Amino acid sequence: MTRSTGSPRGSALRTALLAVIAVALVALGGGLAVALGVGRDGTPTPTAGSVDAGFARDMSRHHLQGVEMANLVAERSDDPEVEQLAFDISATQTNQAGRMQGWLALWGVPLTGGDTMAWMGEDAHSGHDMDMGGTGALMPGMATEDELAELRGLSGTAFDVEFLRLMIRHHQGGFDMARYAAENAEVGAVQDLARSIEQSQGVETTTMTRMLTARGGTPLPEP
Repeated sequence: MTRSTGSPRGSALRTALLAVIAVALVALGGGLAVALGVGRDGTPTPTAGSVDAGFARDMSRHHLQGVEMANLVAERSDDPEVEQLAFDISATQTNQAGRMQGWLALWGVPLTGGDTMAWMGEDAHSGHDMDMGGTGALMPGMATEDELAELRGLSGTAFDVEFLRLMIRHHQGGFDMARYAAENAEVGAVQDLARSIEQSQGVETTTMTRMLTARGGTPLPEP
């Protein structure tokens, strides 16, 4: 079954909508940050080079790619189990990305900039195939533009298999980032969120691996 990938006008409208959503997420995240006591628990305000800020900046960008992939499912999959999984991922990671971007705004730290993954020690990201030289670098588990383009061109079971393969790898990369932040961040709310991400992505990876096997697919190499 062939699915429409959308017109240039539709793409522009989606881009504008995403920009509006991003602003709303920052506002929502700021409110959540205050509610969670971030910056009010006696811990010094995180700086741009801290684990807390680096995790919030990089993981929010990591999450938004996960949301982007999950949002492709509604138009390209006919599998109710895959659709439910994608809905859960999109809702959860949109909320968490908004929370992290809100923290950055509260701390006065730019949402972008800095060296990608510089907040993690070398041992923590050794073995990952990534360029550590700037903000355009891929983080562990993230899909390349070519992989995303290939995914957008699929539908039906072929899409489901490739979506699960990419999302499993994406979760594996996010799991390692969250584990490092849970152990090394200084702000309690950041540690709590990192632990929650570590736990949920571990469970979802197991679920997706089962789903992939049931659909005749095999996982991609770990990030």
